[in-house]
Amino acid sequence: MKITDIEVFNLRFEYPNAHGFRYGGGICTARVTTIVVVKTDTEHIGIGSCYTHPSLAHLLIEKQFAPFLIGRDPRETGVLWELMYDLSRWYGRKGAAISALGALDVAFWDLKGKSENAPIYKLLGGTKNTCPAYASALLWNTPEAVAQEASTLAAKGWKRMKMRMGQGEERDLACVRAIRAAIGNDIDLMSDAGMRLNVPLAQRMAKTLEEENVFWFEEPFEPEDLDSYAALKGTINVRIAAGENEFGAQGFSEMIHRDAVDIAQPDTSRCGGISEAWKIAQMASAKNLGIATHTWSDAIAVVSNAHVVAACPTGITVEVDQTGNPFIEKLLQTPLQIIEGQLQLGEKPGLGIEVDFEMLEKYRMADPLTIPDGRYSDMVFGADYLSPAGPYEEIQ
Repeated sequence: MKITDIEVFNLRFEYPNAHGFRYGGGICTARVTTIVVVKTDTEHIGIGSCYTHPSLAHLLIEKQFAPFLIGRDPRETGVLWELMYDLSRWYGRKGAAISALGALDVAFWDLKGKSENAPIYKLLGGTKNTCPAYASALLWNTPEAVAQEASTLAAKGWKRMKMRMGQGEERDLACVRAIRAAIGNDIDLMSDAGMRLNVPLAQRMAKTLEEENVFWFEEPFEPEDLDSYAALKGTINVRIAAGENEFGAQGFSEMIHRDAVDIAQPDTSRCGGISEAWKIAQMASAKNLGIATHTWSDAIAVVSNAHVVAACPTGITVEVDQTGNPFIEKLLQTPLQIIEGQLQLGEKPGLGIEVDFEMLEKYRMADPLTIPDGRYSDMVFGADYLSPAGPYEEIQ
């Protein structure tokens, strides 16, 4: 099997009236993701994705990596990962470069699985063909509104869900209590602090999270602030989770060896693909730390992450965006199948999915190097859309 062509699709979806959910960055106006299609001299194609600056991903994949990959065997996942990493080490290691090479790595694993007629979780040594999933929603709103939204998610069969904090201590804790009251004690509730806290504040808020049986306390601090994570660890009775903003096994190694978290959250579409996410999972598992992958971009990323979680002995769950994202809901020919909180991976080879190419063309950006101004959840383009949240108000 040889690679014959690599094509990149930068996708963009704009919310109706450019008004999506409200969060720490303001109002989300649109969503983006990057899909890669790897063609071979066989009947098989490989699919991958990354969640980063779309234009940088396009340039890196098509202009930097592709010329070195055409004619190579995509099943040599480790060899090709090292090749791409070496090519981009000087300017990469973290951020867009490792995310972009990760999209190709996922596509190569997809092809490897198709070549061996085995799903990726089996290639990784796993046996489970399902993966626990949770609904990722419940962004900034009133306690009454998020409680109603949580009730709706529970009625749809979700067994786990995640809320966002960051509005202020009083509002955040009121939302936690309202959601728990709405969904009862049989559904897991996770909280994401949005990197807005300090150690004493996190310790104080964790008491309420413990009382409300919150499953984990995610990103209380910025990813660079491992000192605060290490200081918080062991002082609260709620699991600390982080990692969506970390890259590569090296970055996670530092986090793990600092004993900074209870649950690591790599993302194949950000941290370097399945190859790197699996290294991170093995590292975490060796320390008896949980793995709960982050996903916020598209269904391909959800599935690739789920294969890693399903194969990992300490795998917990995979994140599924529930904010009305068509890249989650409409990108695949057969939509994600989640039954009783379990994402179905099945027995099909590779990722086990088929992308809907009509959707790729529908949402494809006309110019991959020009991104319309807007607030794209984690990224912002255009100075008029820069709207950082104000100071976090603590209870006096």
